[in-house]
Amino acid sequence: MIRSPARRSQVNLNGVVLLDKPIGLTSNTAVQRVRHLFSARKAGHTGSLDPLASGVLPICLGEATKLAGFLLDTDKRYRTTIRLGVTTDTADSTGQVLSTNPVPTLDAGVLETILERFRGTLSQVPPMYSALKQSGVRLYELARRGIEVERQARRIDIHELSLIGYTDTSLELHVHCSKGTYIRVLAEDIGRALDCGAHMETLCRTAVGPWTLADTHTLDALTRCDPDGRLACVAPMDLLVPDLPRVDCDDATAFRLQRGQSVSVPYPLTDGPVRLYGGGVFLGIGEAFNGTLAPRRMFNLAASAQANPATAPEIEPVPAGPLWNLSAGDR
Repeated sequence: MIRSPARRSQVNLNGVVLLDKPIGLTSNTAVQRVRHLFSARKAGHTGSLDPLASGVLPICLGEATKLAGFLLDTDKRYRTTIRLGVTTDTADSTGQVLSTNPVPTLDAGVLETILERFRGTLSQVPPMYSALKQSGVRLYELARRGIEVERQARRIDIHELSLIGYTDTSLELHVHCSKGTYIRVLAEDIGRALDCGAHMETLCRTAVGPWTLADTHTLDALTRCDPDGRLACVAPMDLLVPDLPRVDCDDATAFRLQRGQSVSVPYPLTDGPVRLYGGGVFLGIGEAFNGTLAPRRMFNLAASAQANPATAPEIEPVPAGPLWNLSAGDR
């Protein structure tokens, strides 16, 4: 009888790994490699990067996947190279060339005038080569079949758009933008404004929220680590939501919240999501509303391991809100 190879044992590890995703790897493949390295039962990312792109990709392990949605709304920073005078069907360097055009003479003044048009709040139409769905089908799947459909424009915010450098045929830019911004579309629009066409040649995500490339780990480095060293690369889950107010609960309050029950708060607590703690342990996300505190995304922490806060990367967090301590005397 042929025996199947023994399955690798998995652990319930909760935390976040800040990965520097390499070029050529899909975000999902990067997630699976990290999950395998840590023998984690569950893993997910917080916003995909194209295979062409590299840079900061936070990967949630275990219960941290319940917080991934919070990071989807976070601002991002990118460094990109735009090739002028050449358009492609994918708006990046992986596509088929559609046209080649002469590039006008460039100087810093001309470029600054052009870039100023793309700062602030804009309306942007997502590209066909994107992971957005229409009628349950990814747009890039339709594009690969030669089908183009109408896409609704979306509001985006370009907080910062600065010129790092330029040549006769390319621009290197720094972009600080809101969620949902497609740098490929920005490259196309800049090329159109210069009347020569363009596509995105390279892309590196340099920051997600407060996290930068300096806080990340490469797949090679994680692979070379021994198990203890690798575990030290896992940051605590609450680093995913550093800007939410923190609420520390006593045992009785934590018990009720973990079982889906709301509790009354007899003093002002700003309405909105909060971080819930019991005994110093991050329990999940609650919602404060009109004097009531309700559980929203609670963790199942039984028989699971959490990242050690002492090993967390030294990141300057967004200042948290007030610290509330629900003691027995307050209820």
